[in-house]
Parts: sequence; C-alpha cells; structure tokens
Amino acid sequence: MNDIALKDLLSEIKQCRLCEKDLPLGTRPVLQVNEKAKILIAGQAPGIKAHDSGIPFDDASGNRLRQWMGISNDVFYNSNKIAILPMGFCYAGKGKSGDLPPRPECALTWRNEILNTMPNIELMLVIGTYAQQWHMKGLIEKSLTETVKQWQRFWPDQLPLPHPSPRNNIWLKRNAWFEKEVIPKLQSRVMQALLENDVSSS
Repeated sequence: MNDIALKDLLSEIKQCRLCEKDLPLGTRPVLQVNEKAKILIAGQAPGIKAHDSGIPFDDASGNRLRQWMGISNDVFYNSNKIAILPMGFCYAGKGKSGDLPPRPECALTWRNEILNTMPNIELMLVIGTYAQQWHMKGLIEKSLTETVKQWQRFWPDQLPLPHPSPRNNIWLKRNAWFEKEVIPKLQSRVMQALLENDVSSS
C-alpha cells in the first residue's frame, strides 16, 4: 500500500462512527501507523488522557512502557520507527476496576487492513489479554501471567507484556523476574530493530 492509500485509510478510520453510541466521550481514534515502522505496539485502547490529547500512551502507562523499551519520547512518537495500534482506537469508558475493554467492532473492522499496510514490522509488543488473544490465538496460556512467563515461545518476533499501567504495580512486585529477565532482552531487541530501521532509511 502506498502513502496515499494509507492516508486514505487513516482518514476513513478517523471518521469511523461504528461505536459512537457506546462510547461515553464519543469517537476519537488514537493510533500511530506508518508503513516504514519496524516495531508495532499492539495495545488495548486509549485511556482518558490519550483521548483528551489524541496522543497514544500519553500517560503514566506510556512513561513506563518507554522505560521498558529504553527509548525516548522522540523515538517512541516517530511513526517511521514505531507503530501504535490498540485493539480499540477509542476510549471505551471507566469500569469497576479500570477502563472498560476495547470495543470488539474496531478490530473486526480495521485491524487486518491496517496490519497489511506495515510489511516491515520485525517486533510486535503485545500488551494485555485482549491483544494477546488476537495476535497469539491458540498459543496463550490460561492467565496473562503464564503467557508472559512463556515469552521465549514467541521470541524474537513477538513479546507478550502485562499492561504498563500503575494499576499493575502489585503484579510487577509479585513477578520481579519480569523486569529482571525480560526487560533487558526487550531493550536489546528494540535497539536492534531501530538500528536496522536507521540503516534501511539511510
């Protein structure tokens, strides 16, 4: 798909109203896509701060995710390097224990078409249960923790991650192996993909 066709697709997504009646703040798709990107962040759905700003991971979760990846804001928001594609493009609303799940219509309507525009993806970070159910169908374990523990099964093309939200601080304390064992591997793999991106762009 060429740049013009991709821009047309993104314009169509920005005008999507499929879930409007079910969204507390209306539609505001938040994503970052570029056919040159080497790394794809497959997330859940934008939080309220990302909805307000229109910038993906524009919150504490994004700060932790960038720390995990070992990259700056400038690199993170460079669409030539990194694509950000949540399962639901719009803020779904607040539930009893955090944000509501991403609306299912979004992925069914748009996800495969957008993924097909990014042939250069070398590493996919698959964040949370909903993204893992889509991208690792038939391979995930009974719990997110068990899936993340089996990260080497998916390596080096994919990496299942817990959500970087502060709500998961307890999970991170209980699973100290994650930041000790997985994060260094993640940072090394990210640097490798970004270096290849720079070489191919030069």
